[in-house]
Amino acid sequence: MRPADPSQPYLQLREVVKTFDGITAVDGVSLDIARGEIFALLGPSGCGKTTLLRMLAGFETPSSGSIRLDSEDLTAQPPYLRPINMMFQSYALFPHLTVRDNIAFGLKRAGLPRHAIDERVEAMLALVQLAGFAERKPHQLSGGQQQRVALARSLARQPRLLLLDEPLGALDRKLREDTQLELVRILRQVGVTCVLVTHDQEEAMTMASRIAVMRDGRMLQVGTPAELYDAPTSRFVADFIGNVNLIEAHVSEGHPDHVLLDSADLRHHVAHGINAGPGAPVTLALRPERIHLSHQPPEDPFNRVEGRISGRSYFGSHTHYQLELSSGQRLLISLASQRGSEAHAVGDRVWAHWSRTAAIVLTA
Repeated sequence: MRPADPSQPYLQLREVVKTFDGITAVDGVSLDIARGEIFALLGPSGCGKTTLLRMLAGFETPSSGSIRLDSEDLTAQPPYLRPINMMFQSYALFPHLTVRDNIAFGLKRAGLPRHAIDERVEAMLALVQLAGFAERKPHQLSGGQQQRVALARSLARQPRLLLLDEPLGALDRKLREDTQLELVRILRQVGVTCVLVTHDQEEAMTMASRIAVMRDGRMLQVGTPAELYDAPTSRFVADFIGNVNLIEAHVSEGHPDHVLLDSADLRHHVAHGINAGPGAPVTLALRPERIHLSHQPPEDPFNRVEGRISGRSYFGSHTHYQLELSSGQRLLISLASQRGSEAHAVGDRVWAHWSRTAAIVLTA
């Protein structure tokens, strides 16, 4: 095996296109993924993420473009020759085989000697913490345990790239949240490069080091979870990643280091410049947890608005408020819950306010 070149991306996609009967499912995707990275393809149903994953696996061939893994061209290589394993949402475990035999299945097909298979299976059982369940059948396991068996089977042949298709989609919400961190622990311990597909933004934010948000076959933005949340480059990304208030406005004054915007209810001061002149329509993206509430008007004449609390939802550590403004716009506000008291009640008239660095101006 050739030594790794740290200066080169481990997985490279260049202008990958896939069409079906004249309909473009993946449209000119280029992407670099580093060795050992956990990378997520995130987007709504029909955005092209699963088609892209299937091209990586070899189940679909690109209409044009190239796919390279560790400098090796895989574009036209059949799936059985690729050093890649894929774990499906359904897990696809053999119901008549034990956990041990499910994990060993691919190793036996590869013709490994018995002692090597036994050693590898024991290592995988220890890795996913299922050594005590080796002789059970899949129906005797919980959903989370089945998921770990499927992962162990996928890792047993030591793939150079692991593909996960909605890996936690079959689990209920609580188990899914518990399993996310465990799955990341296993993947990082093994050091395998991983591409996962999901429509669940919380799953992508929890598991991946970087995320590509897809829509209509294209990648709209690629970045770390923090970059996508704090600095979205489009209205779609801002709305798809977490909760956000989107406020229609237009530019009043543009300066290199700040911009003044007017919307139906207030004037905004945003502490960054934009490439748009006076009168240009824009969208202000404001996260709910960055808004404060008070019964008295703040001193700053910007970024403040009075409204009536029209809804309140308690979530334990935090409370969501719906604030109805005079224009009919509703702001979602998330505040840390105050134990034993209700600082703001439905029907109260209060002031919402936020700092000059809290919002992002979007022109796309």
